[in-house]
Amino acid sequence: MPASPEENAMSHWTPIARLEDIPRQGARVVASPQGKVAVFRTVDDRVFALLDRCPHKGGPLSEGIVHGARVACPLHNWVIELDSGQAVAPDEGCVRRFDVRLEDGMVAIALAGGPTGR
Repeated sequence: MPASPEENAMSHWTPIARLEDIPRQGARVVASPQGKVAVFRTVDDRVFALLDRCPHKGGPLSEGIVHGARVACPLHNWVIELDSGQAVAPDEGCVRRFDVRLEDGMVAIALAGGPTGR
């Protein structure tokens, strides 16, 4: 019997770390077929994942400063929304976003299913 759509959707989740392994207001980088992915943790334990490449000049977002639900690129201070990957005005651009889930303290991201967002 073929897998249900729900089972197919679940099969692409890749566990990457325990929540406490990602620093608050920081990031952890994981490799994926799409490139390096930065997994961010906010001060209130929300978790987001973006391609680790600023849309401006390709700076490593994982090395940026996390404030609220945003990260500032360390190269030119572009600010990126963690939940959407969108640059904050007046800057324009978007970073690929990956779905993330937190279950029983384990962070998993949707890698095999590919990035979501723009």
